[in-house]
Amino acid sequence: MAKIRKGDEVVVITGNSKGHRGTVLEVKDGRVKVAGANRVIKHVKPNPQLGIEGGRVEQESFIDISNVKLHSPEASK
Repeated sequence: MAKIRKGDEVVVITGNSKGHRGTVLEVKDGRVKVAGANRVIKHVKPNPQLGIEGGRVEQESFIDISNVKLHSPEASK
């Protein structure tokens, strides 16, 4: 079994983002962030000192590594 690393192209095989294909942004403790998959809305407080404007920010959340598989273009031919 191949290890999934940052930058690999994967396919989500279960969950709300099933069938989504994207690149791995981050791997951490058996979980991965996939670009465009498992999007959540986070509410952010404003911080004028850091120049952060408050509001709702949409971002990717982690998915368990067992719910994704490597995408191989050779297999899809």
